[in-house]
Amino acid sequence: MAKVPRIKLGSQGLEVSAQGLGCMSMSIGYGPPKPEPDSINLIHQAIEAGVTFLDTSDVYGPHTNEILLGKALTGGTREKVELATKFGIKIENGAYKFYGDPAYVRDACEASLKRLKIDCIDLYYQHRTDTRVPIEITMGELKKLVEEGKIKYVGLSEASASTIRRAHAVHPITAVQLEWSLWSRDVEDEIIPTCRELGIGIVAYSPLGRGFLSSGPKVVENLSEGDFRQILPRFQAENLEHNKTLYERICEIAANKGCTPAQLALAWVHHQGKDVVPIPGTTKIENLKQNIGALSVSLTPQDLKELESISSDITPKGDRYMDGFPTYLTSDTPPLSSWKA
Repeated sequence: MAKVPRIKLGSQGLEVSAQGLGCMSMSIGYGPPKPEPDSINLIHQAIEAGVTFLDTSDVYGPHTNEILLGKALTGGTREKVELATKFGIKIENGAYKFYGDPAYVRDACEASLKRLKIDCIDLYYQHRTDTRVPIEITMGELKKLVEEGKIKYVGLSEASASTIRRAHAVHPITAVQLEWSLWSRDVEDEIIPTCRELGIGIVAYSPLGRGFLSSGPKVVENLSEGDFRQILPRFQAENLEHNKTLYERICEIAANKGCTPAQLALAWVHHQGKDVVPIPGTTKIENLKQNIGALSVSLTPQDLKELESISSDITPKGDRYMDGFPTYLTSDTPPLSSWKA
């Protein structure tokens, strides 16, 4: 595997690999958890190839993904990586709840440090915005954690443009994590310009459309029990027939470029700017190698124009998430004046 280059993520000093590794699928979301030795081996192979920006969250499992990374990063491996984790989502009585109050922020951070077996988190994101707590209150506690050396950099995930601005005014935001791919482009209207105006790095999760841009409609044929794509709107039969047109067009261009559809889709994200780091997830060494190969795919202005026209012409059918799971489109926080501790 070719070595992965390094870039500056945001303007606060964090340097990471130009492509990261999303670790969620090893523990949750895509069927039963993968065998621990296999996942640890994949993480080590990624690091050896230069993919050192690792992404997890306390809700993945919950907790088991952080525990897995804690086991993978022993024996001097921790010093080789940039580790990102998240707080803010709890599963209570089968439902997702969102928290951003100071006591919760601190407790969540301490618990993640313990599970990860580390002294300091490189990049700590608020996973989803708590619409009951002004973002200034949440950021105030995160700022304290930075000052105490428990975290180095602060991030937001799926935050609205106004929330990003308000948070950044309290303490610099290093990165915003968001879904960005050839079939998820609504972030381009407000979120991306806001990040760039403020010097905030962009971390693109699900850059392969949760496997759809790699395999097309056939990705749903062999989903195992517990794979949450079974309930995602874009993967439902009534939407797949429409959405497969986008995949077919991507396949045509990929064939002409001599690369896979996945590599083309990832290369498109890389070509969106030097401030963008995609974090594709995988549980297979073969896919890890293929994803790294995307860094070698050079897209011409004509290629980019053609891909632009395809994703403009074919708007995916179906929401990104199931009903009841908020995204940045609904995550503004109340005014600071409303806060009562």
